[in-house]
Amino acid sequence: MLHGNDLREGFGEVYLPYALARKYPNAPKEWASQYVFPSAKLSVDPRSGVTRRHHASADSVQREVKRATRSAGITMHGGCHTLRHSFATHLLEDGYDLRTIQELLGHSDVRTTQIYTHVLNKGGRGVRSPLEN
Repeated sequence: MLHGNDLREGFGEVYLPYALARKYPNAPKEWASQYVFPSAKLSVDPRSGVTRRHHASADSVQREVKRATRSAGITMHGGCHTLRHSFATHLLEDGYDLRTIQELLGHSDVRTTQIYTHVLNKGGRGVRSPLEN
């Protein structure tokens, strides 16, 4: 495990901004604070001069998602935005309200979030009984 190795070698802390590091002194080493997509290499943090592992760049994550899509034999276009779209769609299908989804996606205007509702145009078949759950 990358994080475990980094901790053993003294590089397993992430940077926490402002007063968070003082308020939660153990948080920089905890698993929950680590990056979902860590960088393959260690680097020096320009703010503190501490050597640590930062996050992977957005471009490298997007390239990996596209590579994994091709490797899985998926012929349709797919990328990080496809995963975001799927996330929003599944939340709508599971009955989450538009305002909650708006916040999760970081949309400033709910009209942007409403774009995802087009997949729910199922007519009467789209109504699910609470007993189905």
